Amino acid sequence: MKGNIVVGQSGGPTAVINSSVAGVYSAAKKLGVKKVYGMIHGIEGFLEDKLCDLDEYIRGETDVELLKRTPSAFLGSCRFKMPKIEGNEEVYEKVFEIMEKHDIECLFYCGGNDSMDTVKMLSDYAAAHNKPQRFMGVPKTIDNDLPVTDHCPGYGSAAKYIATSIKEIIRDNESFGANRPTVCIVEIMGRNAGWLTAAAALAKGEDCHGVDAIYLPEKVFDIDAFIEKVRYLGSTKHSVVLAVSEGVKIADGRYVCELANENVLVDAFGHKQMSGTAAYLADKVAAETGLKARAVEFSTLQRAATHLASLTDINEAFQVGYDAVRAADAGKTGMMITLDRHGDDPYQCGTSAYDIHAIANVERTVPEEWITEDGCGLNENFERYARPLIMGELSPVMVNGLPGHLVRK
Repeated sequence: MKGNIVVGQSGGPTAVINSSVAGVYSAAKKLGVKKVYGMIHGIEGFLEDKLCDLDEYIRGETDVELLKRTPSAFLGSCRFKMPKIEGNEEVYEKVFEIMEKHDIECLFYCGGNDSMDTVKMLSDYAAAHNKPQRFMGVPKTIDNDLPVTDHCPGYGSAAKYIATSIKEIIRDNESFGANRPTVCIVEIMGRNAGWLTAAAALAKGEDCHGVDAIYLPEKVFDIDAFIEKVRYLGSTKHSVVLAVSEGVKIADGRYVCELANENVLVDAFGHKQMSGTAAYLADKVAAETGLKARAVEFSTLQRAATHLASLTDINEAFQVGYDAVRAADAGKTGMMITLDRHGDDPYQCGTSAYDIHAIANVERTVPEEWITEDGCGLNENFERYARPLIMGELSPVMVNGLPGHLVRK
């Protein structure tokens, strides 16, 4: 590539999304790219010509390593939906005007389903109007719901945090006496795909019996059956821990969290912002069974815990960013880098570039055959898939007793 490039981050951050930026930067510098710009708050900021020169922050390999260990979106994220092309050509022309102004040859966008839609629309507009600029998608989502790719960067670290925290909650819940059983309901992110909640299954091992049930959005949630299961568990053991996806729905299609709050907020993409599922169910358990019940909501913690990130995840996040630049340098556009698994024992994974049209706006859920017959757990197929993704650690760089981060001014 003879011109400059720009990289942006979009959607919910992950513990390793900055590793992808590090990968883009490192590959670009190796190829001799003049400038690597960063979008300040994604495509929304880009449309306002808000850019930074990454050379101002990354001055060597030490800063690259610190960026890998920095949570959230170093460049700032956004939830901005590009409008339909027809009737909004001026928005798209603005993108190309800014790219031309800064001599930007290729745009790299790190994100999930909605971000890949942005890549698709920009590359389609470029093709339709004979624009030379190229656009590449870099996968990122803790939800693990992008199609084609075996898994998504960000998922492994979130799964590691979830399994670790669930295991610690089980230890804590078991510490109370048997005279009054304690029920703990843990709410885990996941609107329509239960990959994150499924990660609770990884807590089970030689030193932990695991959770008592896992409820995914792939299955209709029966509140009455849930209460009866909790009632039974409470009569047979003194500690009950349940993992519930924030996106579980009852038979009429309503999210359980909507039963507690009908005025659920909606984001720019029409996604309902969910919270309160565990709290609602804990109150219901206490009222209908008399058992002591409490709710734990992981919320943003599950996507921000870089101190507990999976080394496998960090390395793969870096690699998809790196290989996106290599693919663009080879002339590719309108594509996303996918992770392609070649083996489980030992775990082996490579990358390839895939047509963005097969990926954007398509959501992948947990396979039916990986869910147990009673709908309340995962079988060995899921563990075989997920266990390699949480392996390895990368120690933080400690500063004054806390992990140090690379911070944008």
